[in-house]
Amino acid sequence: MRRLWVRLTIAFAVVILVTVGVVGLLAGLTAGQAFRAYVAYSGTLPHQALIEGLAGYYETHGDWSGVGQLLDRASALSAPAFGGRRPPPDQAPLQFVLAGADGRVVYDGAQGRLGRRLNREEQAAAQDIEVGGETVGQLVVSLPVRSNILGPLEEIFVARLRRWLIAGGLLAGGLGLLLGLALSRSLTAPLQRMAMAARAIARRDFSRRVEVEGSDEMADVARAFNDMAATLEASERQRQNMVADVAHELRTPLSVLQGNLRAILDDVYPLDKAEVSRLYDETRLLSRLVDDLRELALADAGQLGLNLQPADVGDVARSTAESFAPAAEAQEVELRVEMAGDLPQVQADPDRLAQILRNLLVNALRHTPRGGSVVITGRRTEDAVELAVADTGEGIAPQDQARVFDRFWRADRARTRDGQWVRGTGLGLSIAQSLVEAHGGHIWLETKAGEGSTFRFTLPVRSSPEAGRRET
Repeated sequence: MRRLWVRLTIAFAVVILVTVGVVGLLAGLTAGQAFRAYVAYSGTLPHQALIEGLAGYYETHGDWSGVGQLLDRASALSAPAFGGRRPPPDQAPLQFVLAGADGRVVYDGAQGRLGRRLNREEQAAAQDIEVGGETVGQLVVSLPVRSNILGPLEEIFVARLRRWLIAGGLLAGGLGLLLGLALSRSLTAPLQRMAMAARAIARRDFSRRVEVEGSDEMADVARAFNDMAATLEASERQRQNMVADVAHELRTPLSVLQGNLRAILDDVYPLDKAEVSRLYDETRLLSRLVDDLRELALADAGQLGLNLQPADVGDVARSTAESFAPAAEAQEVELRVEMAGDLPQVQADPDRLAQILRNLLVNALRHTPRGGSVVITGRRTEDAVELAVADTGEGIAPQDQARVFDRFWRADRARTRDGQWVRGTGLGLSIAQSLVEAHGGHIWLETKAGEGSTFRFTLPVRSSPEAGRRET
Protein backbone atom coordinates (compact mmCIF):
# COMPACT_ATOMS: atom_id res chain seq x y z
CA MET A 1 0.00 0.00 0.00
CA ARG A 2 3.00 2.34 0.38
CA ARG A 3 3.93 1.99 -3.29
CA LEU A 4 2.97 5.01 -5.36
CA TRP A 5 1.76 2.90 -8.29
CA VAL A 6 -0.52 0.90 -5.96
CA ARG A 7 -2.03 4.09 -4.56
CA LEU A 8 -2.49 5.54 -8.04
CA THR A 9 -4.16 2.32 -9.21
CA ILE A 10 -6.56 2.35 -6.25
CA ALA A 11 -7.32 6.02 -6.87
CA PHE A 12 -8.03 5.32 -10.55
CA ALA A 13 -10.24 2.37 -9.61
CA VAL A 14 -12.25 4.31 -7.02
CA VAL A 15 -12.82 7.24 -9.37
CA ILE A 16 -13.83 4.98 -12.26
CA LEU A 17 -16.14 2.79 -10.20
CA VAL A 18 -17.86 5.75 -8.57
CA THR A 19 -18.25 7.50 -11.91
CA VAL A 20 -19.55 4.41 -13.69
CA GLY A 21 -21.88 3.61 -10.80
CA VAL A 22 -23.38 7.09 -10.72
CA VAL A 23 -23.70 7.23 -14.50
CA GLY A 24 -25.25 3.74 -14.60
CA LEU A 25 -27.73 4.57 -11.84
CA LEU A 26 -28.78 7.81 -13.49
CA ALA A 27 -28.95 6.15 -16.90
CA GLY A 28 -31.12 3.32 -15.52
CA LEU A 29 -33.52 5.68 -13.81
CA THR A 30 -33.68 8.02 -16.80
CA ALA A 31 -34.13 5.17 -19.27
CA GLY A 32 -36.91 3.63 -17.19
CA GLN A 33 -38.76 6.90 -16.83
CA ALA A 34 -38.30 7.75 -20.50
CA PHE A 35 -39.55 4.33 -21.56
CA ARG A 36 -42.65 4.63 -19.35
CA ALA A 37 -43.29 8.09 -20.78
CA TYR A 38 -42.96 6.63 -24.25
CA VAL A 39 -45.46 3.90 -23.42
CA ALA A 40 -47.77 6.41 -21.76
CA TYR A 41 -47.91 8.59 -24.86
CA SER A 42 -47.59 6.00 -27.58
CA GLY A 43 -49.69 3.20 -26.09
CA THR A 44 -52.98 4.95 -26.69
CA LEU A 45 -54.99 4.71 -29.89
CA PRO A 46 -55.74 7.93 -31.75
CA HIS A 47 -59.01 9.56 -30.55
CA GLN A 48 -60.36 10.88 -33.85
CA ALA A 49 -63.88 11.24 -32.50
CA LEU A 50 -62.64 13.39 -29.64
CA ILE A 51 -60.56 15.48 -32.04
CA GLU A 52 -63.62 16.08 -34.21
CA GLY A 53 -65.72 16.91 -31.15
CA LEU A 54 -63.16 19.46 -29.95
CA ALA A 55 -62.98 21.00 -33.45
CA GLY A 56 -66.77 21.37 -33.45
CA TYR A 57 -66.65 22.84 -29.94
CA TYR A 58 -64.14 25.47 -31.00
CA GLU A 59 -66.09 26.25 -34.17
CA THR A 60 -69.25 26.77 -32.12
CA HIS A 61 -67.76 28.79 -29.23
CA GLY A 62 -64.86 30.52 -31.03
CA ASP A 63 -62.45 29.74 -28.18
CA TRP A 64 -61.62 27.05 -25.57
CA SER A 65 -63.46 28.53 -22.64
CA GLY A 66 -65.50 25.85 -20.82
CA VAL A 67 -63.82 22.98 -22.69
CA GLY A 68 -62.79 21.41 -19.40
CA GLN A 69 -66.24 19.93 -18.82
CA LEU A 70 -66.10 18.15 -22.17
CA LEU A 71 -62.64 16.71 -21.50
CA ASP A 72 -63.55 15.69 -17.94
CA ARG A 73 -66.44 13.62 -19.26
CA ALA A 74 -64.21 12.14 -21.99
CA SER A 75 -61.62 11.14 -19.39
CA ALA A 76 -64.20 9.53 -17.13
CA LEU A 77 -65.67 7.53 -20.03
CA SER A 78 -62.30 6.66 -21.64
CA ALA A 79 -61.22 3.06 -22.02
CA PRO A 80 -57.57 3.10 -23.14
CA ALA A 81 -56.30 0.37 -25.30
CA PHE A 82 -52.83 -1.18 -25.16
CA GLY A 83 -52.08 -2.46 -28.59
CA GLY A 84 -55.67 -3.67 -28.85
CA ARG A 85 -55.70 -5.08 -25.28
CA ARG A 86 -57.99 -3.81 -22.53
CA PRO A 87 -56.23 -2.34 -19.48
CA PRO A 88 -56.48 -3.91 -16.03
CA PRO A 89 -59.56 -3.02 -13.98
CA ASP A 90 -57.54 -0.77 -11.65
CA GLN A 91 -56.12 1.16 -14.60
CA ALA A 92 -56.73 4.89 -14.24
CA PRO A 93 -58.58 6.66 -17.08
CA LEU A 94 -56.82 8.48 -19.86
CA GLN A 95 -55.32 11.89 -19.24
CA PHE A 96 -55.94 14.79 -21.62
CA VAL A 97 -53.91 17.94 -22.11
CA LEU A 98 -55.26 20.62 -24.46
CA ALA A 99 -53.17 23.55 -25.72
CA GLY A 100 -54.34 26.51 -27.75
CA ALA A 101 -52.94 27.72 -31.06
CA ASP A 102 -50.20 29.61 -29.18
CA GLY A 103 -49.03 26.36 -27.55
CA ARG A 104 -50.11 27.30 -24.03
CA VAL A 105 -52.11 24.74 -22.05
CA VAL A 106 -55.80 25.59 -21.51
CA TYR A 107 -56.74 22.24 -19.96
CA ASP A 108 -54.34 20.00 -18.00
CA GLY A 109 -55.64 16.65 -16.82
CA ALA A 110 -52.07 15.37 -16.20
CA GLN A 111 -50.34 18.03 -14.09
CA GLY A 112 -53.12 20.53 -13.44
CA ARG A 113 -50.92 23.43 -14.55
CA LEU A 114 -52.65 25.88 -16.87
CA GLY A 115 -50.79 28.43 -18.96
CA ARG A 116 -47.62 26.35 -19.25
CA ARG A 117 -46.20 25.23 -22.57
CA LEU A 118 -46.14 21.64 -23.73
CA ASN A 119 -42.95 19.76 -22.89
CA ARG A 120 -40.99 17.82 -25.50
CA GLU A 121 -42.76 14.50 -24.86
CA GLU A 122 -46.16 16.17 -25.08
CA GLN A 123 -45.23 18.03 -28.27
CA ALA A 124 -44.11 14.77 -29.88
CA ALA A 125 -47.40 13.03 -28.96
CA ALA A 126 -49.74 15.99 -29.64
CA GLN A 127 -52.51 15.70 -32.26
CA ASP A 128 -53.48 18.87 -34.13
CA ILE A 129 -57.04 20.19 -34.00
CA GLU A 130 -57.94 22.03 -37.20
CA VAL A 131 -60.89 24.24 -38.08
CA GLY A 132 -61.18 25.48 -41.65
CA GLY A 133 -57.65 24.27 -42.46
CA GLU A 134 -56.16 26.24 -39.56
CA THR A 135 -54.68 24.65 -36.44
CA VAL A 136 -56.55 25.98 -33.42
CA GLY A 137 -55.24 23.62 -30.77
CA GLN A 138 -53.30 20.49 -29.86
CA LEU A 139 -54.57 17.48 -27.90
CA VAL A 140 -52.28 15.20 -25.93
CA VAL A 141 -53.68 11.84 -24.81
CA SER A 142 -51.63 9.82 -22.33
CA LEU A 143 -51.77 7.12 -19.72
CA PRO A 144 -50.68 7.78 -16.12
CA VAL A 145 -46.90 7.21 -15.92
CA ARG A 146 -46.99 4.30 -13.47
CA SER A 147 -45.37 0.86 -13.41
CA ASN A 148 -48.62 -0.96 -14.11
CA ILE A 149 -48.86 0.53 -17.59
CA LEU A 150 -46.08 -1.80 -18.74
CA GLY A 151 -47.00 -5.12 -20.17
CA PRO A 152 -44.89 -8.32 -19.95
CA LEU A 153 -42.84 -7.48 -23.03
CA GLU A 154 -42.19 -3.96 -21.81
CA GLU A 155 -41.15 -5.25 -18.39
CA ILE A 156 -38.76 -7.71 -20.05
CA PHE A 157 -37.28 -4.87 -22.11
CA VAL A 158 -36.73 -2.65 -19.04
CA ALA A 159 -35.15 -5.52 -17.08
CA ARG A 160 -32.86 -6.38 -20.00
CA LEU A 161 -31.89 -2.73 -20.31
CA ARG A 162 -30.93 -2.66 -16.64
CA ARG A 163 -28.85 -5.82 -16.97
CA TRP A 164 -27.00 -4.39 -19.95
CA LEU A 165 -26.32 -1.19 -18.05
CA ILE A 166 -24.93 -3.17 -15.09
CA ALA A 167 -22.81 -5.37 -17.38
CA GLY A 168 -21.57 -2.34 -19.28
CA GLY A 169 -20.69 -0.59 -16.01
CA LEU A 170 -18.77 -3.61 -14.74
CA LEU A 171 -16.94 -3.96 -18.06
CA ALA A 172 -16.08 -0.25 -18.12
CA GLY A 173 -14.91 -0.46 -14.51
CA GLY A 174 -12.69 -3.47 -15.28
CA LEU A 175 -11.19 -1.83 -18.35
CA GLY A 176 -10.70 1.39 -16.39
CA LEU A 177 -8.95 -0.52 -13.61
CA LEU A 178 -6.56 -2.15 -16.10
CA LEU A 179 -5.96 1.19 -17.78
CA GLY A 180 -5.34 2.83 -14.40
CA LEU A 181 -2.87 0.09 -13.51
CA ALA A 182 -1.00 0.58 -16.79
CA LEU A 183 -0.99 4.37 -16.43
CA SER A 184 0.16 4.25 -12.81
CA ARG A 185 3.02 1.92 -13.66
CA SER A 186 4.05 4.11 -16.61
CA LEU A 187 3.91 7.22 -14.41
CA THR A 188 5.98 5.70 -11.61
CA ALA A 189 8.48 3.85 -13.80
CA PRO A 190 10.68 6.96 -14.33
CA LEU A 191 10.65 7.56 -10.57
CA GLN A 192 11.77 3.99 -9.94
CA ARG A 193 14.59 4.33 -12.47
CA MET A 194 15.58 7.62 -10.85
CA ALA A 195 15.62 5.94 -7.43
CA MET A 196 17.91 3.22 -8.81
CA ALA A 197 20.21 5.86 -10.27
CA ALA A 198 20.23 7.76 -6.95
CA ARG A 199 21.23 4.58 -5.12
CA ALA A 200 24.02 4.06 -7.67
CA ILE A 201 25.27 7.59 -7.03
CA ALA A 202 25.13 6.90 -3.30
CA ARG A 203 27.54 4.04 -4.05
CA ARG A 204 29.77 6.72 -5.67
CA ASP A 205 28.93 5.73 -9.24
CA PHE A 206 28.74 9.35 -10.39
CA SER A 207 28.60 8.39 -14.07
CA ARG A 208 24.99 7.19 -13.71
CA ARG A 209 22.36 9.15 -15.65
CA VAL A 210 18.61 8.80 -16.20
CA GLU A 211 16.69 9.09 -19.45
CA VAL A 212 14.75 12.32 -19.92
CA GLU A 213 11.20 11.10 -20.56
CA GLY A 214 7.60 11.38 -19.44
CA SER A 215 5.65 14.55 -18.75
CA ASP A 216 7.23 18.00 -18.71
CA GLU A 217 7.50 17.93 -14.92
CA MET A 218 9.11 14.48 -14.92
CA ALA A 219 11.50 15.55 -17.70
CA ASP A 220 12.48 18.63 -15.65
CA VAL A 221 13.21 16.42 -12.64
CA ALA A 222 15.28 14.06 -14.82
CA ARG A 223 17.29 16.94 -16.27
CA ALA A 224 17.88 18.37 -12.79
CA PHE A 225 18.98 14.91 -11.60
CA ASN A 226 21.41 14.56 -14.50
CA ASP A 227 22.79 18.06 -13.83
CA MET A 228 23.28 17.13 -10.18
CA ALA A 229 25.02 13.88 -11.14
CA ALA A 230 27.30 15.73 -13.58
CA THR A 231 28.18 18.28 -10.89
CA LEU A 232 28.92 15.51 -8.39
CA GLU A 233 31.04 13.69 -10.96
CA ALA A 234 33.01 16.85 -11.69
CA SER A 235 33.43 17.56 -7.97
CA GLU A 236 34.59 14.01 -7.31
CA ARG A 237 37.06 14.21 -10.18
CA GLN A 238 38.31 17.56 -8.87
CA ARG A 239 38.61 16.14 -5.36
CA GLN A 240 40.61 13.17 -6.60
CA ASN A 241 42.87 15.41 -8.65
CA MET A 242 43.28 17.78 -5.74
CA VAL A 243 44.21 14.95 -3.36
CA ALA A 244 46.75 13.67 -5.87
CA ASP A 245 48.11 17.19 -6.41
CA VAL A 246 48.32 17.90 -2.68
CA ALA A 247 50.17 14.63 -2.14
CA HIS A 248 52.54 15.52 -4.97
CA GLU A 249 53.11 19.07 -3.73
CA LEU A 250 53.73 17.92 -0.16
CA ARG A 251 56.03 15.14 -1.26
CA THR A 252 58.58 17.47 -2.88
CA PRO A 253 59.43 19.69 0.13
CA LEU A 254 59.14 16.74 2.49
CA SER A 255 61.56 14.76 0.33
CA VAL A 256 63.99 17.70 0.33
CA LEU A 257 63.71 18.06 4.10
CA GLN A 258 64.16 14.35 4.73
CA GLY A 259 67.08 14.04 2.28
CA ASN A 260 68.94 17.06 3.60
CA LEU A 261 68.36 16.09 7.22
CA ARG A 262 69.57 12.58 6.50
CA ALA A 263 72.63 14.00 4.76
CA ILE A 264 73.32 16.18 7.81
CA LEU A 265 72.93 13.19 10.13
CA ASP A 266 75.32 11.22 7.91
CA ASP A 267 77.78 14.15 7.92
CA VAL A 268 77.40 14.60 4.18
CA TYR A 269 76.30 18.24 4.66
CA PRO A 270 77.67 20.41 7.43
CA LEU A 271 75.16 21.85 9.87
CA ASP A 272 75.68 25.50 8.93
CA LYS A 273 73.36 28.46 8.47
CA ALA A 274 73.20 28.07 4.71
CA GLU A 275 71.85 24.54 4.99
CA VAL A 276 69.46 25.50 7.78
CA SER A 277 68.23 28.37 5.59
CA ARG A 278 67.46 25.98 2.74
CA LEU A 279 65.54 23.71 5.11
CA TYR A 280 63.70 26.73 6.52
CA ASP A 281 62.64 27.75 3.00
CA GLU A 282 61.13 24.29 2.52
CA THR A 283 59.12 24.62 5.75
CA ARG A 284 57.88 28.03 4.59
CA LEU A 285 56.71 26.47 1.33
CA LEU A 286 54.87 23.79 3.30
CA SER A 287 53.27 26.40 5.55
CA ARG A 288 52.17 28.49 2.57
CA LEU A 289 50.72 25.41 0.88
CA VAL A 290 48.73 24.51 4.01
CA ASP A 291 47.44 28.08 4.36
CA ASP A 292 46.40 28.17 0.71
CA LEU A 293 44.58 24.86 1.02
CA ARG A 294 42.75 26.15 4.07
CA GLU A 295 41.64 29.27 2.19
CA LEU A 296 40.29 27.18 -0.67
CA ALA A 297 38.55 24.78 1.70
CA LEU A 298 36.79 27.68 3.42
CA ALA A 299 35.77 29.13 0.05
CA ASP A 300 34.40 25.79 -1.14
CA ALA A 301 32.44 25.37 2.10
CA GLY A 302 30.98 28.88 1.86
CA GLN A 303 32.66 29.89 5.13
CA LEU A 304 35.19 32.39 3.85
CA GLY A 305 34.85 35.30 6.26
CA LEU A 306 34.76 38.83 4.86
CA ASN A 307 34.97 41.94 7.04
CA LEU A 308 33.12 44.25 4.66
CA GLN A 309 33.62 47.98 5.03
CA PRO A 310 34.08 51.02 2.77
CA ALA A 311 37.53 50.65 1.22
CA ASP A 312 39.70 52.90 -0.96
CA VAL A 313 41.12 50.61 -3.65
CA GLY A 314 43.84 53.16 -4.47
CA ASP A 315 45.21 53.13 -0.94
CA VAL A 316 45.12 49.32 -0.78
CA ALA A 317 46.86 49.01 -4.18
CA ARG A 318 49.60 51.50 -3.25
CA SER A 319 50.33 49.91 0.15
CA THR A 320 50.47 46.45 -1.44
CA ALA A 321 52.82 47.67 -4.16
CA GLU A 322 55.09 49.24 -1.54
CA SER A 323 55.47 45.88 0.21
CA PHE A 324 56.58 44.33 -3.09
CA ALA A 325 58.94 47.16 -4.03
CA PRO A 326 62.09 45.48 -2.62
CA ALA A 327 61.39 42.21 -4.47
CA ALA A 328 60.69 44.08 -7.71
CA GLU A 329 63.88 46.13 -7.32
CA ALA A 330 65.90 42.96 -6.68
CA GLN A 331 64.55 41.48 -9.90
CA GLU A 332 65.16 44.79 -11.73
CA VAL A 333 61.44 44.99 -12.57
CA GLU A 334 59.60 48.32 -12.57
CA LEU A 335 56.52 48.24 -10.32
CA ARG A 336 54.09 51.16 -10.45
CA VAL A 337 50.49 52.04 -9.59
CA GLU A 338 48.24 54.08 -11.91
CA MET A 339 44.81 54.85 -10.49
CA ALA A 340 42.09 57.04 -12.00
CA GLY A 341 41.23 60.08 -9.93
CA ASP A 342 37.46 59.48 -9.72
CA LEU A 343 37.47 56.03 -8.12
CA PRO A 344 34.68 55.61 -5.57
CA GLN A 345 34.96 53.53 -2.44
CA VAL A 346 33.90 49.93 -2.67
CA GLN A 347 32.35 47.67 -0.08
CA ALA A 348 35.13 45.16 0.50
CA ASP A 349 37.42 43.51 3.01
CA PRO A 350 40.71 45.50 2.75
CA ASP A 351 42.81 42.56 3.92
CA ARG A 352 41.24 40.20 1.38
CA LEU A 353 41.59 42.82 -1.35
CA ALA A 354 45.27 43.14 -0.52
CA GLN A 355 45.56 39.35 -0.63
CA ILE A 356 44.08 39.31 -4.15
CA LEU A 357 46.60 41.90 -5.30
CA ARG A 358 49.48 40.07 -3.59
CA ASN A 359 48.64 36.81 -5.35
CA LEU A 360 48.43 38.57 -8.71
CA LEU A 361 51.68 40.45 -8.08
CA VAL A 362 53.51 37.27 -7.09
CA ASN A 363 52.35 35.65 -10.31
CA ALA A 364 53.30 38.71 -12.37
CA LEU A 365 56.78 39.09 -10.86
CA ARG A 366 57.41 35.37 -11.24
CA HIS A 367 56.98 35.61 -15.00
CA THR A 368 58.40 39.06 -15.76
CA PRO A 369 62.02 39.15 -17.00
CA ARG A 370 64.63 41.64 -15.86
CA GLY A 371 64.04 45.06 -17.32
CA GLY A 372 60.28 44.43 -17.58
CA SER A 373 57.47 46.15 -15.74
CA VAL A 374 54.38 45.35 -13.65
CA VAL A 375 51.58 47.92 -13.49
CA ILE A 376 48.54 48.05 -11.20
CA THR A 377 45.74 50.14 -12.74
CA GLY A 378 42.25 51.05 -11.64
CA ARG A 379 39.27 52.62 -13.35
CA ARG A 380 35.55 52.97 -12.85
CA THR A 381 32.99 51.12 -14.98
CA GLU A 382 29.21 51.54 -14.93
CA ASP A 383 28.56 49.85 -11.59
CA ALA A 384 31.96 48.61 -10.44
CA VAL A 385 35.62 49.43 -9.99
CA GLU A 386 37.95 47.48 -12.26
CA LEU A 387 41.50 46.72 -11.10
CA ALA A 388 44.16 45.19 -13.32
CA VAL A 389 47.66 43.77 -12.81
CA ALA A 390 49.61 43.76 -16.09
CA ASP A 391 53.10 42.38 -16.72
CA THR A 392 55.48 42.36 -19.67
CA GLY A 393 56.33 38.69 -19.38
CA GLU A 394 56.16 35.94 -21.96
CA GLY A 395 52.36 35.70 -21.90
CA ILE A 396 50.31 32.51 -21.83
CA ALA A 397 49.77 30.19 -24.77
CA PRO A 398 46.18 29.97 -26.08
CA GLN A 399 45.85 26.28 -25.12
CA ASP A 400 46.76 27.13 -21.51
CA GLN A 401 44.59 30.20 -20.96
CA ALA A 402 41.47 28.25 -19.93
CA ARG A 403 43.36 26.57 -17.08
CA VAL A 404 45.12 29.48 -15.40
CA PHE A 405 42.64 29.47 -12.48
CA ASP A 406 42.75 25.69 -12.00
CA ARG A 407 44.20 24.49 -8.74
CA PHE A 408 47.78 23.23 -8.79
CA TRP A 409 48.02 23.99 -12.49
CA ARG A 410 51.21 25.50 -13.84
CA ALA A 411 52.34 26.14 -17.37
CA ASP A 412 55.10 23.89 -18.64
CA ARG A 413 58.44 24.32 -16.96
CA ALA A 414 59.91 26.07 -20.00
CA ARG A 415 58.03 29.09 -18.66
CA THR A 416 60.75 30.33 -16.27
CA ARG A 417 62.46 33.51 -15.35
CA ASP A 418 66.12 33.85 -16.39
CA GLY A 419 66.29 30.13 -17.11
CA GLN A 420 65.39 29.12 -13.52
CA TRP A 421 62.07 27.73 -12.38
CA VAL A 422 60.58 29.66 -9.48
CA ARG A 423 58.60 27.37 -7.21
CA GLY A 424 55.10 28.15 -6.00
CA THR A 425 52.07 26.32 -4.67
CA GLY A 426 50.00 26.66 -7.85
CA LEU A 427 47.05 27.94 -5.78
CA GLY A 428 47.50 31.71 -5.86
CA LEU A 429 45.27 32.43 -8.85
CA SER A 430 42.60 30.00 -7.62
CA ILE A 431 42.53 31.79 -4.27
CA ALA A 432 42.34 35.17 -6.00
CA GLN A 433 39.38 33.97 -8.07
CA SER A 434 37.57 32.68 -4.96
CA LEU A 435 38.11 35.96 -3.09
CA VAL A 436 36.94 38.10 -6.02
CA GLU A 437 33.78 36.01 -6.45
CA ALA A 438 33.17 36.16 -2.68
CA HIS A 439 33.03 39.96 -3.03
CA GLY A 440 30.50 39.62 -5.87
CA GLY A 441 33.02 40.47 -8.57
CA HIS A 442 34.50 38.76 -11.60
CA ILE A 443 38.11 38.02 -12.63
CA TRP A 444 39.47 37.22 -16.07
CA LEU A 445 42.68 37.05 -18.09
CA GLU A 446 43.80 39.01 -21.15
CA THR A 447 47.04 37.79 -22.72
CA LYS A 448 48.99 37.18 -25.90
CA ALA A 449 51.94 34.87 -26.14
CA GLY A 450 55.16 36.93 -26.04
CA GLU A 451 53.35 40.18 -25.10
CA GLY A 452 52.63 39.73 -21.41
CA SER A 453 49.48 39.04 -19.38
CA THR A 454 46.84 41.20 -17.68
CA PHE A 455 44.61 39.92 -14.91
CA ARG A 456 41.51 42.09 -14.45
CA PHE A 457 38.88 41.89 -11.73
CA THR A 458 35.90 43.96 -10.66
CA LEU A 459 34.47 44.96 -7.30
CA PRO A 460 30.85 46.18 -7.16
CA VAL A 461 30.20 49.76 -6.08
CA ARG A 462 27.49 50.01 -3.44
CA SER A 463 25.51 53.24 -3.22
CA SER A 464 24.91 52.93 0.54
CA PRO A 465 27.53 50.56 1.94
CA GLU A 466 27.10 49.05 5.35
CA ALA A 467 30.11 47.61 7.11
CA GLY A 468 29.82 44.17 8.55
CA ARG A 469 31.07 40.62 8.52
CA ARG A 470 29.86 38.17 5.91
CA GLU A 471 30.56 34.51 5.26
CA THR A 472 30.33 33.28 1.69
